[in-house]
Amino acid sequence: MQVKGLSVVRATSGPDLLRSPLFPTLIRLSLPNMAAMLATALVAVAETAYVGRLGTTALAGLALAFPMVMLQQMMSAGAMGGGVSSAVSRALGAGDTARAGSLALHAALIGLAAGLAFTGFFLTLGRDVYALLGGRGAALEEAVAYSNIVFLGAAGVWLTNTFASVVRGSGNMAVPSATLFVVAGLQIVLGGGFGLGLGPLPRLGMPGVALGQAVAFAAGAGFLLWFLASGRSRVRLRVAGTPLRSDLFRDILRVGAVACISPLQTVLTVLILTALVARFGTEALAGYGIGARLEFLLVPICFAIGVACVPMVGMAIGAGDVARARRVAWLGGGLSAAILGTVGLLVALAPDLWARLFTAEPAVLEAARAYFRWAGPAYGFFGLGLCLYFASLGAGKVLGPVLAGTLRLAVVAVGGWWITAAEAPLPALFAVVAAAMVVYGGATALAVACVPWGPRRAPAAPVTP
Repeated sequence: MQVKGLSVVRATSGPDLLRSPLFPTLIRLSLPNMAAMLATALVAVAETAYVGRLGTTALAGLALAFPMVMLQQMMSAGAMGGGVSSAVSRALGAGDTARAGSLALHAALIGLAAGLAFTGFFLTLGRDVYALLGGRGAALEEAVAYSNIVFLGAAGVWLTNTFASVVRGSGNMAVPSATLFVVAGLQIVLGGGFGLGLGPLPRLGMPGVALGQAVAFAAGAGFLLWFLASGRSRVRLRVAGTPLRSDLFRDILRVGAVACISPLQTVLTVLILTALVARFGTEALAGYGIGARLEFLLVPICFAIGVACVPMVGMAIGAGDVARARRVAWLGGGLSAAILGTVGLLVALAPDLWARLFTAEPAVLEAARAYFRWAGPAYGFFGLGLCLYFASLGAGKVLGPVLAGTLRLAVVAVGGWWITAAEAPLPALFAVVAAAMVVYGGATALAVACVPWGPRRAPAAPVTP
């Protein structure tokens, strides 16, 4: 039975997300996500190690394909996944569990369609994309061999992340995090086994490393589908008897589709920065790469906290408690800013603590020092902006943070053009990077502060399952 009203919503949705203290709840929801994100980061390290044993051309091929693989992950898990979690959590906050179940089916169809679209695009145009990124000869062939298998399994990636987002939208972080942790473990074992021919497995090279991902995510999608269909989740996915409705597709896509612009901006920003830094020579590029490695490890912290904010904000919005939703957003953003800001100040003051883990070359160390001295103090702004982006997903108000990402891209592009035209030194380019982070964090915070988070409409009538 569906009953509207805040008192009943609190009774049916439990105290964890609508009544419990914000900070302990946020930490409790964030920790499982951090474990899953750590495992995902270890996959990247393990794959690089495997591919390194296959040779230099294989490493070059992986470097070409990796941005596209990350783009798919960011779109499916963070952007569209955030749209899914937002819609589900707002429905549950309004006390409409039947609508949440129907949204799960619509989300699955969106994820399946997106996965098939990625498969079709990269099987058809992947070679052209990697050639555009500078791939030539044997490196290009390795990139295509890896990409073809990875994107054959794109539907598994999209469905795993979509189903995980549905479960997260109900406030359950443990099951999706544990699933992604196991998926990462399978990917490490199977990717190394098929890639290098360990034990009884054939040595397939780059396609074998990619096969590990495809098989692992297919298994993850199968498990989460079973979990949602079995009734063990608060949100139950039913295919039979669930009509398809355009308003439910819109509820997901009006947030998720707009949010998908953000990963595109991120990848484009990285590509532009890499091209600009490369103009200063190999040592400069290596120093920038050392800084980028640290950021690669810090982003999962923001992701974990941000993803925890989505259902907390979404349920509060669905229940009509906009003030609580905003408190969650600012708490999460402040926590991310404090963690990343502390690390940033540490490496700005003592850059060799990190840089010397990777190199002892004086020129590379000097480039890394210059990067950290400028970019480090701005890490807190980046953490603030990224976490508020996720909180805005929960509220269904993501356009402002996406436009903040556009400003960041513009600062990098225009500033990089100016640096090139003026033949300014390398630290000037790193100053532009820092300015872009500050602009991103400040603009996102301004958008969250100024954009109303009131309900777009009254809760819809319950959906008959």
